[in-house]
Amino acid sequence: MSWSGCWDYRRKDGRFETSGLCGKNDMSVRTIDECFYQIRNGANIKQGAVDGGYPITRIETTANDRFNRDRMGYAGITDIKKYENYVLQDGDLLMSHINSIQYLGRTVLYEKQGDEKIIHGMNLLGLKARRDIIIPAYARYCFYSQPFREQIGRITKKSVNQASFAVADLKKIKIIVPDLSEQCEVIDILNRVNQVIEDRQRELRKMDDLIKARFVEMFGDPVANEKGWTTKPLLDMGKCKNGMNFHYDDKGIEINCLGVGDFKNLSIIDNTEELPTILLNEMPSEEYLLKDDDIVFVRSNGNKALVGRSLAVYPGDVPTTFSGFCIRYRKHDNEITVPYLLRVLKTDSMRMKMAGRGANIQNLNQQILGTLVIPVPPVELQNQFAAFVTEVNKSKVKVQKALDETQKLFDSLMQQYFG
Repeated sequence: MSWSGCWDYRRKDGRFETSGLCGKNDMSVRTIDECFYQIRNGANIKQGAVDGGYPITRIETTANDRFNRDRMGYAGITDIKKYENYVLQDGDLLMSHINSIQYLGRTVLYEKQGDEKIIHGMNLLGLKARRDIIIPAYARYCFYSQPFREQIGRITKKSVNQASFAVADLKKIKIIVPDLSEQCEVIDILNRVNQVIEDRQRELRKMDDLIKARFVEMFGDPVANEKGWTTKPLLDMGKCKNGMNFHYDDKGIEINCLGVGDFKNLSIIDNTEELPTILLNEMPSEEYLLKDDDIVFVRSNGNKALVGRSLAVYPGDVPTTFSGFCIRYRKHDNEITVPYLLRVLKTDSMRMKMAGRGANIQNLNQQILGTLVIPVPPVELQNQFAAFVTEVNKSKVKVQKALDETQKLFDSLMQQYFG
């Protein structure tokens, strides 16, 4: 495998374009051990969640693939001399090596702010780069590449509640390491594209916050129901149906299928032709075909945060089914509107009511949904809210499309650079 140079790219009309490769440098394949002079677990210090003493990293510090200063514990020590060599330095990498299997290998880059002192805590590996060989920011991107993820999978040891890998095995993993100037080019390009992704994600969050604020202003919290609206049980206003299970060796009929991976941060899907397709031996019965205004929940997932996530679908005339990891809700009560109900189901308080149960796979079921009681304000107010949501969603669709295009470019570049 040879390194074929850096992408020549530019921005045009808010989009990135690639126009081939420029330059040509030799690159080498090195082991992790060759690239890092120190790889070790953090300090074993008793810590708490209350601010007191020095901050110390924990697994949650690496959530969402970034270094979260608001998700640290606090080591109850005032004299840091004993742990001076565990204080993070600018450019250190933190990697999760004991976690749920999907998070193993998650790596964040620490960039020091001011004169802060943060202690490297247990259950995260600290990696210090040989900077004459590898730049920390380049290594972080490399650790998110598919070839690296596959190698992590091969050294992973699974147990009942978590998985892990040994430092000795990590050190043997091989990665692509071009010369430092080429690493700089890769970092620069990926950083720029990644910044556009983050900017567009921020736009979407702001629009979601706008909808949330409008909802609370009009209706209050749906669980507390401080405005005293009439209430109805969710299942008195509609019916649920678990999704269908299918076999991968089925064949014959191709049909679009909504699965857990399609939810993302969406509130609606109005073009189900863009969903993945599955093959079935025969056409599903009507109860397994989605209709306009159906609400679909994530029923089961290894990530508890995803369970209970919901969206509305509008398949029109496109035959569309939904997977066994989902639950479909179809309302029959005209006193409730889908945009209003969907927002109720997305509130933090209602999501807490839906919190699934289970050891590894978290679950939502129809019995839990049957416990939900929904405030029912006048339809006129619900329609006002729906009109507001419609206008905001028009903007969200445009931003989401731009985000998807940029993400595809980022993935393409990662494939080009790391295989």
